[in-house]
Amino acid sequence: MVQLATFFLGDHQCAVGVEHVQEVLLDQPRTRVPGAPEAVAGLINLRGQVVTALDLRVRLKLSPLSENGSSMNVVVRNGDEVWSLLVDRIGDVIEVPDSQFEPPPDTLTGRLRELIIGAYKLDGHLLLVLDVARVLDLASVGSAASAAA
Repeated sequence: MVQLATFFLGDHQCAVGVEHVQEVLLDQPRTRVPGAPEAVAGLINLRGQVVTALDLRVRLKLSPLSENGSSMNVVVRNGDEVWSLLVDRIGDVIEVPDSQFEPPPDTLTGRLRELIIGAYKLDGHLLLVLDVARVLDLASVGSAASAAA
């Protein structure tokens, strides 16, 4: 059995392993960072610790959050780093058997294939499991500053 923290991006249900999740927060004030990659929604002050907020909608090539739209923060740890993943809403923590897991099909290419570990077959839909390390690796994304140069 695997424990997953689930959340929604529009109609898409996604998850990360619970071992990555530090906490879940309501929408937090963010400070934009000039020149940061488009997926970086800004920085948040998490009880004195400055944390980068990543807009998962942008990272997964979905439509971005609206300026006035609220989001939830899934605060995750990756090694010594702490990040906030901006999601539309939080789901449940679920346990799923390993037998329901499928790796991404060979026909899936591009960014999504790089960012997901695979999918769990749930009743009536698939649950996409994100690779936290790859989602947070913005080196391949580039920055707005380098794009403008």
